Amino acid sequence: MAKTPGFVPMDRETWLAQVTEEVIEPELPICDPHHHLWDYPGSRYLLDELLADVGSGHRVASTVFMECGSMYRADGPEPMKPVGETEFVNGIAAMSASGQYGDCRACAAIVGYADLNLGAAVGDVLDRHAAVSSRFRGIRHAAGWDVHDEIRNSHTAPEEGMLGTAKFREGFAELGKRGMTFDGWLYHPQIGELTDLARAFPDQVIIFDHFGGPLGIGPYARKRAEIFDYWKGAVRELARSENVVAKLGGLVMAINGFGFHKRERPATSEELVAATRDYHLHMIECFGVVRCMFESNFPVDKVSCSYRVLWNSFKRLTAGFSATEKAALFHDTAVRVYRPQA
Repeated sequence: MAKTPGFVPMDRETWLAQVTEEVIEPELPICDPHHHLWDYPGSRYLLDELLADVGSGHRVASTVFMECGSMYRADGPEPMKPVGETEFVNGIAAMSASGQYGDCRACAAIVGYADLNLGAAVGDVLDRHAAVSSRFRGIRHAAGWDVHDEIRNSHTAPEEGMLGTAKFREGFAELGKRGMTFDGWLYHPQIGELTDLARAFPDQVIIFDHFGGPLGIGPYARKRAEIFDYWKGAVRELARSENVVAKLGGLVMAINGFGFHKRERPATSEELVAATRDYHLHMIECFGVVRCMFESNFPVDKVSCSYRVLWNSFKRLTAGFSATEKAALFHDTAVRVYRPQA
């Protein structure tokens, strides 16, 4: 297995197995609204790997696949190549829906990719995604961009200010015509750009991914307090747009700067809570539980902790919440937004 920089010299599963915890509230239903599937040299995360994680003790009823540039078509028009990812994931979903792999319905909703910079022409791509899978719900066109070389821009190679360009917004309007969702992934200095987009399209459902990517590496290292203050204000403004819902997860990636991936032992759920509590509570305060949903962002966040430990951390965070509030955060908001197929 490929080694992640900073790991001790052992494979990831062995490293993660150093921390074992009893599952907290094992009967609490979960819809995991954000994970990936891929098969790259040295990195494989397909149905077997996903099921090993979601089946590790928590009651995961369904999951939502999030685009990651996997299994694009090799041939055909360039704009249509991402439809191959939806075809691939729909097959995985069909396998899971057979019931032969347990009770969890993996990839019961699919979020793919289409280049919104195509303008109105992207409508044909969106229609093709929908035609190949009844599970298709919308797209993510990642916008993560930063001027510093130490920060890797999103895999979609966005340009600076992409969310505000006329062509992008022309393509963005095609989502609303079809009742499709938009997942927004960017970095914390760009949150205001997503706020502007949300205000320009108040009827479009927008999902705010990964806390808006608060950066903690490169030029942003050792500036956590300053960045947190900026981030709090930006999130508060974004939350004023009621068409935006928020995902709570994707906060222990390497780019967030907590450094869990560099340790000899992975994080415990208590350590995750200590590091991320203030971010979670601010998001819930701003958006409310009916507009928040916990997510795994696996296998990306697996760089820092196991699936069992991650969801334990979410349950520790909400230990004082009511049953209704927990239902919204762990299951109901995700189901309402993404409508996973039974």
